[in-house]
Amino acid sequence: MLKARVLTALALGPLLLAAIWLLPTGVLAVLLGATAALAAWEWTTLIGVQDTARRAAIVGGFAATLLPGWLLLEAGVAAGGILYVVAGLWVGALVWLLLYSRRDLPAPSPLRAALVGWLVLWPCWLALVYLHGSTPWGPFWHTFLLVLVWAADTGAYFTGRAWGRHRLAPRISPGKSWEGALGGGAAALLGGGLLVLALQPQAPGLGALALLTVAVVVASVVGDLFESMLKRQRGVKDSGGILPGHGGILDRIDSLTAAAPVLAAGLAWWQSGI
Repeated sequence: MLKARVLTALALGPLLLAAIWLLPTGVLAVLLGATAALAAWEWTTLIGVQDTARRAAIVGGFAATLLPGWLLLEAGVAAGGILYVVAGLWVGALVWLLLYSRRDLPAPSPLRAALVGWLVLWPCWLALVYLHGSTPWGPFWHTFLLVLVWAADTGAYFTGRAWGRHRLAPRISPGKSWEGALGGGAAALLGGGLLVLALQPQAPGLGALALLTVAVVVASVVGDLFESMLKRQRGVKDSGGILPGHGGILDRIDSLTAAAPVLAAGLAWWQSGI
């Protein structure tokens, strides 16, 4: 399992970084949109929709909403406000997680779950496109985000295996621990700090950047747990099997769905004061 996970990461990681640094924002937005559509297809499984035609209709409807988002970014219309609202929605997701951790909650109806999926995937796509095309040093911030999420995930895995004693959310994801979460956070701060020192981007001040980094890492944990909760409600282990060692697209981007909007909202706030 770990070997397959590492091999998949080694194969896809360089391709992803090359796309971030070499492709124009428009092309990258299309590729990210295709990835989001695949994730939306997996989401239909999580919400209990089995009929292929209905699944295709849901994914098609989701894909159709990507172009208006792109036009909003191009026109510079209220992108910051949208990102602030989306980042705030993850506070609601945290409340949902806290309630579920205390007692079992029924899975939402397919219609409501489809709306939740849109609120998870569309803002993530919008935030990633915003980071790449609407911020100073766009490719850097994309890379910074990935480094934070990858470092937090890796640090949490190894720290948790070595020293994990206190369960973080036993009813949602029994394998995660507070020790792992703290170790992942430390790894993310280290990785992000080294990247900033190495490339010297135009960025918020050190204190503001550190606080934003912590917020992004916390959000990544919430995003991970949120998908785990939905899978537990549906009684499934993985959202798919397209990525060996990782499961499905959703299993790989669950942390990003929350982390990307939080980073984008923070940078939008910073840019508004420049």
